[in-house]
Amino acid sequence: MFLLQAQPSGPFGGSGSLIFMGAIMLVFWLFFIRPQAKKAKQQKVFIEDLKKGDKVVTIAGIHGTINKINEDGTMSLEINPGSYIKMERSSISMEMTVQVNKPLTGTITTEKK
Repeated sequence: MFLLQAQPSGPFGGSGSLIFMGAIMLVFWLFFIRPQAKKAKQQKVFIEDLKKGDKVVTIAGIHGTINKINEDGTMSLEINPGSYIKMERSSISMEMTVQVNKPLTGTITTEKK
């Protein structure tokens, strides 16, 4: 018994589906892989640029100030005056830290009329 396949029709023949798959792969790369790699690179640079005295927020939501950066990839974070915790450098949230350190835009007035 022979299996018969229908011959592809159209101007591109069988290569139309190949071009379509290539286009899908390009879209995935442009919209998913490339931005994720860019964000990971920014996070790595952010973690490397941390220094003593920076106000940070961890991915667990803990706010504190960096007291000491150790060579083993950890840091001492002061969460209250005199209260320190040891954390991994990679546990610092770049997005939340930037929002906390962002200067206020606008003025607050408390006038009574």
